[in-house]
Amino acid sequence: MKNLLIVEDNRISGTLIRAKVSSVLDFNIHWAKSLAETIELLNTHNNNFFAALLDYVLPDAPDGQVIDEVVSRGISSIVFTATMTEKVRKDLWKKNIVDYVIKDDTQSIEYLTFLLSRLEKNQHIKVLVADDSRFFRVVLTKLLKVQNYQVLEAVDGEDALKIVESNPDIQLVITDYMMPNMDGFTLTKRLRKKYGREGIVILGVTSDRDKTMGAQFIKCGANDFIEKKSFIAEELYCRVNQNLENLESIQTIRKMATTDFLTGLYNRRHFYELATKLCASASRSKHDIACAMIDADHFKMINDNYGHAIGDKVLKHLAVILGQYFQRSSDLVGRMGGEEFCVLADNVKPQDAVTLFEELCRRVENTPFPLPEGGELKITVSMGVCTLVGEGLDQMLKKADELLYGAKHGGRNRVVVDTMTTA
Repeated sequence: MKNLLIVEDNRISGTLIRAKVSSVLDFNIHWAKSLAETIELLNTHNNNFFAALLDYVLPDAPDGQVIDEVVSRGISSIVFTATMTEKVRKDLWKKNIVDYVIKDDTQSIEYLTFLLSRLEKNQHIKVLVADDSRFFRVVLTKLLKVQNYQVLEAVDGEDALKIVESNPDIQLVITDYMMPNMDGFTLTKRLRKKYGREGIVILGVTSDRDKTMGAQFIKCGANDFIEKKSFIAEELYCRVNQNLENLESIQTIRKMATTDFLTGLYNRRHFYELATKLCASASRSKHDIACAMIDADHFKMINDNYGHAIGDKVLKHLAVILGQYFQRSSDLVGRMGGEEFCVLADNVKPQDAVTLFEELCRRVENTPFPLPEGGELKITVSMGVCTLVGEGLDQMLKKADELLYGAKHGGRNRVVVDTMTTA
């Protein structure tokens, strides 16, 4: 568990902050009430803190000296203060802080928590900065790393495309307009054509001289823009965070529309969409495919004896086993409803289907579900497997369902593949 440092001399404020953070995020929280206590904690823990929440004014550090101390040790720092003047604001941004929060109401504590959550997310987010100016790349890279982003650099548009190609998990591209080989407009169009608006955020960097460039960037597909010579760190962070939050919201909605809420597997509708395409491709290329309907044995008894909460956990348990067993990108695993799952395994020859699904059957049987109060619950499944790809998806599903019915009536905990029954 990560360590979080809170420095606040006011007992009420410190208690509220600690309570709020603890209720939302998982940290070991250490609370100091002065600069001296802060230094002692930093030394005791060898500066091993994920982040710090720092009060600007302390009894033994009235002018933000605690910020310099903590930031100098490489710790991401968020500052909160009761008063804010333009001089204090400018001074804070010179110290390479994550952000500042004005202590005025409960909303300020909500924002502190949001910033901490953002810092945790940012550790896993790759950002590409594309600019032929090394100086500007260094400036942006330094600012973004303060926010915990993983930052990559490109010297022009062509270089940026190559980096994105080799790092498909890049979520944000910040690109200048004027670059050799390929300008920012062309780069934006190429990225947007490939990834769409749900795949990547693009932030254009415009010239102060051309006031129409921001609009042109957006028309090319950018999400937003900043002016190269006049932007401030605070503005950059707000624009970057807001656009990434929007992207994450879109991706969350998309995931909710395509996955089963309980197990995280594909839901019935999306599974059917993907499976239709996979079966059509298999039919055209005349390669083998196996369709399996899988049902948890005696599931009603589990719900009756242990309750629906345990039943839900058993379904999650099965979903994990299925997801780990079928890891190829071409395999599809979905929850069809209730305790029934479906698998479409690509490039599985009919003679190999028996071995493949028998091994899965045994794996489920040999991976009992651990009960919360102690002990284990043995889980088994029955499977019906169709390998007649030429029949089309609907017929394969129907045939696999009939074979599953045969496995259930044949004693359960078994696999029936086409006309062949195995125990």
